[in-house]
Amino acid sequence: MPEGDTVWLAAHRLHAALAGRPLTHCDLRVPRFATSDLTGREVLDVTPYGKHLLARIEGGLTLHSHLRMDGSWRIFAPHEPWRGGPSHQIRAVLQNADATAVGYRLPVLELLHTADEPKAVGHLGPDLLSPSWGEPLQDEAVRNLLAVPDRAVGEALLDQRNVAGIGNVYKSELCFLARVTPWLPVGELAPDVPVRLVATAHRLLDVNKDRTDRTTTVPRTAPLPRRMSTDRLYVYGRESRPCLRCATPIRKADQGDGSRERPTYWCPNCQAGPIS
Repeated sequence: MPEGDTVWLAAHRLHAALAGRPLTHCDLRVPRFATSDLTGREVLDVTPYGKHLLARIEGGLTLHSHLRMDGSWRIFAPHEPWRGGPSHQIRAVLQNADATAVGYRLPVLELLHTADEPKAVGHLGPDLLSPSWGEPLQDEAVRNLLAVPDRAVGEALLDQRNVAGIGNVYKSELCFLARVTPWLPVGELAPDVPVRLVATAHRLLDVNKDRTDRTTTVPRTAPLPRRMSTDRLYVYGRESRPCLRCATPIRKADQGDGSRERPTYWCPNCQAGPIS
């Protein structure tokens, strides 16, 4: 599932391609909105909120989409072949004189009044990449995380109602950086850890929001050391490989109720707390 930084970058690219221009063609390939035609309307902006995309359109309308596991928006120049999957996976086409945005495998696609956006995203916690991010939003996110003390920290971080933008990658990386296992109840965290978790989450998403080669192991401005050419992350995706701190093999397990795949990675030596 894309994380908040990936969705931010998708929104940034869609905004650059569509905003400020009228649509010359619109095709929404979902039954409920198949007859909706936005041709001639100007795209005002494309804004992310957590993992949601909000394309605001002239006339008080918003096209709301969510990528979930494997959805994507692709942008093509005029007459460029579309690449992103077979045509039956296309759910939306937004075209202007200069570019075409094609939405593939979008599990959530709805056209709503802009005034009704809270119905789509109002249940979410603070957006880690909000332009107004600061102490008030950070404090709200911390309170949300601590609201259920016996909940595992990994599950609390993934709950978008607590804080919006964290997925499986950052969940694992944040717990490693905090030196706790993802199964430790949030009520057992040291007093300073919840604030550090949220602040670090904001910093990491902000550092990676405009890049495709996500990293948590080195500063954004630093060249990647040769010996770490494939170690851009501390634990995620590194099952059985040595921990970058202590050389203990990284472990992997699923976390959650089993309703969806939640791969979780951790170092059994560096991270304290229960395991599953």
